Amino acid sequence: MHLSAVKLAARLASEREPFAIATVIRVEGSSSAKSGSSAIIDSRGKLLDGWVGGGCAESAVRGAAIECIAAGAPRILTLDMMDELMGIGMPCGGIMDVYIEPVLPQPDLVILGHGRIAEVLARLGTLMNFHVTVSDPGAERAKFPEVDRLVTDDYDLSSVPVGPGTYVVIATQHRGDQLWLRRVLSTGAAYIALVSSHHRANLVIDDLAADGMDPELLERVWAPAGLDIGAATPEEIALSVMSQIVAIRRGSAGQALKPAVVRACVP
Repeated sequence: MHLSAVKLAARLASEREPFAIATVIRVEGSSSAKSGSSAIIDSRGKLLDGWVGGGCAESAVRGAAIECIAAGAPRILTLDMMDELMGIGMPCGGIMDVYIEPVLPQPDLVILGHGRIAEVLARLGTLMNFHVTVSDPGAERAKFPEVDRLVTDDYDLSSVPVGPGTYVVIATQHRGDQLWLRRVLSTGAAYIALVSSHHRANLVIDDLAADGMDPELLERVWAPAGLDIGAATPEEIALSVMSQIVAIRRGSAGQALKPAVVRACVP
C-alpha cells in the first residue's frame, strides 16, 4: 500500500468513517491488476485510492466492499475473467482473488449518569473497544479517566450524537429517568437500557405509557438493564449490562454455553 493510501486510511479512521481495504491476493493468468494491488473504498462504494483492476473487476470489488462494510465482516472475492458470459464480463483470461476487509469505527456507548455502576461500565466499555461517552453534570474526569468524551453541560442530549449504532445506558440513579428515556427513544439507538429495580422500571415505563408514549417504542427499552447473572454489587451490575450489550451486538441470546445445574459457589 502506498503512503498516500496509508495517510488516507488514517484520516478516515480518525474521522470515524467506515471504509474497506481491498487487496489482490492471487492472480492466475492474465489480469490488469497484480498480486498485492490494493484500493480503499468507502461505504458508498466509491474507490478513493488505489487500483484493483478496471471495468467490471473494479465494479464487482466496489459492490462487495459495500456488502462487507454493511455486514462488518471480511471476505475473499473470486473474479473469473476467463468467461465473458459466466464470469464478470471481462474476457481477460485470468482469475483473481481479492481480500476485502472492512475497517469500521468503534461502536458508540453512551452512559447517562455517574456513580459506581457508570464508572465500571465505562471501564468495561473501553476494554470492549467501544467509543465511550459519559454525560452527566456530576461526572468527574478523575472518576472516568479512560472515556473518550466527558460531557457535563448537556441537559437535553443535544451535544451527544445518538444514532442506529449507539448503545445507550441510563444510570441516572432515578433522577429524570422518564425525561432521558423519552429523548433517547426518539433517536433510534441500537440499545436503550435503564439501570433500575424491577419496581422502578415498571413505574417509569407505566408513566411514559400513560403520557402517550408509543407502546412499540417502550418495548425497545431494556429495563431493568442487563442479563440475569445474579448481580448484587455495582461492579456485577455493570458486568451484567455490558454482557447484554455484547450479546445484542453479536446477535446472541446470552445463554450459557453448557447447560448445568446452577450452584452458588461463594456465600
